[in-house]
Amino acid sequence: MHIAGLSGCFPVFPPPWGIAVVFEVAVVVKVACALALILVLNARGVRLWVSLVIGTGLLAVWCGHPPAVIGRIAGARVFCLDHALLLLVTLQVIWLSTQMSKTGVMTDLVADLRGRLSQRLAMAVLPAVIGFLPMPGGAIFSAPLVDDCDTERDIDPVLKARINYWFRHVWEYWWPMYPGVLLLLAMTRLDVWQVALMNVPLSLAAMVSGWLFLLRGMRHRAPAPRHRDHPGLGHLLGLLSPIVAVIVVYAVVRVVLGTSSGPARYVPMVAGVGMAMLVQHLRRPLGRAAWLAILAAKRNWELVLLVTLVRVYGAFIEAPLPGGDLLVGRMNAEFTAWGIPILAVIALIPFVCGMATGLAVGFVGASFPIVLSLLGPNPPPNVLIPGIVWAYSWGYMGMILSPVHVCLIVTNQHFETRLSSSLRGLLGPALAVLAATALYAGAMACLLAGG
Repeated sequence: MHIAGLSGCFPVFPPPWGIAVVFEVAVVVKVACALALILVLNARGVRLWVSLVIGTGLLAVWCGHPPAVIGRIAGARVFCLDHALLLLVTLQVIWLSTQMSKTGVMTDLVADLRGRLSQRLAMAVLPAVIGFLPMPGGAIFSAPLVDDCDTERDIDPVLKARINYWFRHVWEYWWPMYPGVLLLLAMTRLDVWQVALMNVPLSLAAMVSGWLFLLRGMRHRAPAPRHRDHPGLGHLLGLLSPIVAVIVVYAVVRVVLGTSSGPARYVPMVAGVGMAMLVQHLRRPLGRAAWLAILAAKRNWELVLLVTLVRVYGAFIEAPLPGGDLLVGRMNAEFTAWGIPILAVIALIPFVCGMATGLAVGFVGASFPIVLSLLGPNPPPNVLIPGIVWAYSWGYMGMILSPVHVCLIVTNQHFETRLSSSLRGLLGPALAVLAATALYAGAMACLLAGG
């Protein structure tokens, strides 16, 4: 007699009754407890990588995976081409960021924008501009820019971390370069313009709520005085040329390759960031010693470790449970058994998937087959469109509030802040966006039903 999936742990004797009850706990509770453990440990000063190992271990064992299976799932995620390319892109982003910093581009860019914008507006615009680049962990690229805006060094690092993280993601509701949006297009069979038209108001809601909850309370500092010889717009575009290079090369390579999945989806970004590094080197070259210091920096490998651990955690979210069921499918069954209304289920499934994976492509891929089935076969526009908006916004907020979101991790790593401290200040803008979504989706349902 044994608990399903734990025959390797209890091969002869049945486990004590209390342990059996613990393993019968709902999957939703297991996922929530694993995430909460990561947050609590990190808040109490435990190193983030240690917190991730412990939280992932708890989830894996609690879901019933025997030791051999745990090792196989983790190994398959770490030792694969997909993960290697993700790490390459992550390292490229860090290298480009450091390259721009060492050559003075970061300082010049901040100074140029501070001559055009107020301090708090510049702190929002810079991560938003970087947000057009769908790079993994891209918040590490914008974090030094936000930090450099704080010329007086009197802004709380936690606030800077929140601003960087929040405004870095304001376009991911609809910008078609993001994998989550592309997957949404594929699953719903909507056109790009339709998804953009549907979800642009969510971006506007995110920007307004970010202003109200994160920027409004900051001391107002007007743009720095501009002299007659202040560089023109051409100078600003030159400073932004590496970012422009990433966007252009990414778009061209993606068009050439077409819609790609698996490891191939990283190729456009590898090419784009590689071209940006070349453009930057041609504009402001660095010597061999500087490049060796950039490539060998200790923080690079600390981030590689963190990204790897987050990916291993995600592998256990995606892996079939010992009985063969998918974790997300089991959660849906649990919500249904608890008698939760369909509208709430359409919100909760994406939200939990977003929290669990920390990825837009993760919550879309895991939850939207269920969401679309709950909306019914061939739903009318007044059901389909508000339903998609409602589900996507909830999944998105789950992703933003997830302690395993790579951008959140690298942002906190840069500003040396705690995950829990950063997330606490994001609850207000997140709830504001969800409230705006409820009003927006309801208005669309009424409007489309009337049409």
